[in-house]
Amino acid sequence: MNRLDSSPKLMIVSDLDQTMVDHNDKHNISLLKFNALWEAYYRRDSLLVFSTGRSLTSYRKLRKERPLLTPDLTITSLGTVIEYGDSMVENEEWEQFLNQNWNRDIVVEETLKFPELKQLQSQTEQGAHKVGFLIEKDKAPRVINLLSQCLEKRGLDVKIVYSSGMYLDVLPKHAGKAGALQYLLNKLKSNGKAPTNVLVCGDSGNDTELFSTPDVYGVMVSNAEEDLLEWYMNNGKDNPKVIHGTERCAGGIIEAIGSFQLGPNLSPRDINCCKVETINPCFEVVKFYVLYERWRRGEVEKSELYLEHLKSIFPAKGPISVDPNGKERSREELIDGIRESYGDMKGTPFRTWLDGLSSSQVGSDSWLLRFNKWDSSSSSSSSKKKFRGCFTTVLMSSQEKDPKGGLMWMHVQHTWLDGSPSEPQDYNCFI
Repeated sequence: MNRLDSSPKLMIVSDLDQTMVDHNDKHNISLLKFNALWEAYYRRDSLLVFSTGRSLTSYRKLRKERPLLTPDLTITSLGTVIEYGDSMVENEEWEQFLNQNWNRDIVVEETLKFPELKQLQSQTEQGAHKVGFLIEKDKAPRVINLLSQCLEKRGLDVKIVYSSGMYLDVLPKHAGKAGALQYLLNKLKSNGKAPTNVLVCGDSGNDTELFSTPDVYGVMVSNAEEDLLEWYMNNGKDNPKVIHGTERCAGGIIEAIGSFQLGPNLSPRDINCCKVETINPCFEVVKFYVLYERWRRGEVEKSELYLEHLKSIFPAKGPISVDPNGKERSREELIDGIRESYGDMKGTPFRTWLDGLSSSQVGSDSWLLRFNKWDSSSSSSSSKKKFRGCFTTVLMSSQEKDPKGGLMWMHVQHTWLDGSPSEPQDYNCFI
C-alpha cells in the first residue's frame, strides 16, 4: 500500500477460485486479458487485492499453476491472514486484533461434540484463527445454530462461514473477507489514501459479506454458485452497485469495470492493430508483448509490415537488447530472430504476460519501465507447464517526428528471475 503517493484510483478485491481464476479454462484466456488490462492501465495508481478461502500454502501452489499477477495485498484463510505483496509478510496488528475473545482450543473442544463435524478440511487449510470442516448440506443449518450457541456460552465471539454446499469454517467474529477488507479500508483512510472506488468480486457463499461492505461496487461473476445467487435475490437485487455479470470469472470483473464506469475496460489482448494510438508507455509495452506472443503462436499473419513496424520503433545503431543469457543484439539481429521465430510455439501452451509493471519519467521525453516478463510453455518430455521469468527494464523515448507521439524502444535488458529457467541455454528469448 505504501507504493502509492495518493489515493488509489481503483481498488479491486477479488476471490480467486472460479472468480479471478477459471478452472474450466485451461488456456487462462480471461485471466490473461485481465492481466494485460491491469498492467496497461491500473498498476501504477490502483490496488489489487486477492481475497481467498485458500491457505497461504494452497495460494502459493495456485500461483505456480496459473498466470496470476502479484497483488498489492493478499487476504488468505477466509480473512484471517493479511499479507503484503510478494514479500508474504503477515500483518501482526491484524493477528492481535483477531485474538480478542478467541480460543482455538475451545473451538476444537466444542466441535468434537458434533458427530456431523468429524471430517476436517485438509491440514493445510487449518489456521491459528480458522477451524474448517466438511459437512453435508442438509445438516449445516442445525449445526451452525447449535455450535454458535455453545461457543457463545463459552465466552467466545465467533462467526461461522458456510460455502459451496460443503465447507464450514469457524473464525473469530471480526475475521472473514469483509472484516479484513474493512480493516484495510480503515488503514488506507487513516493514511489519507482512501480509494476513489472499490470493486469486490466473488462467486460463492463465503463472498457474500464482501457485497455488504458499505460504499463498494460488486460483481458476482456469471458462474456464481447457488448460495451466492440466493443471497443476491434476498439482499442485493435492488442494490444498483451490485450486479450479476454475464461473463465468467475474470471476464466478469472486466465487464463490471465497464458497467460501473470505473476506468478503461478494453484489454490490450482485445486490440488487434499493432500501432499504438496513445503516449501511455505501459500500454505500449503490454501491447508489444501480446503481439510477440501471437507472432510466435502463429496467430497473426506473417507480415513484413509488422517487422517494418519494429524497425520504426528500434534505433538503428548499437546493441538495443540484452537477453537473460547476456547476449547483445542489434536491431537487425533482433528483427531477424523474431522473423525466424514465427509460429515456433504454434500448438503449444506458450503465453507471455507482464507483472508488476512500473513506469517512471526520467527526462522530458524518456521513460524507464520495469517489470517481470513471464512465459509459460511445456517441456518436450512432459505436458507439465512451467513458467520462466525475466526481470526486464526498457528505456523508451518519444519520437519527435511521429505525429501520433509514438515511442522508441532505446534499450531492453533481461535478467533471469530466481529459479528460472531450468535450462537457460534452450530458452529462445529475442526481446
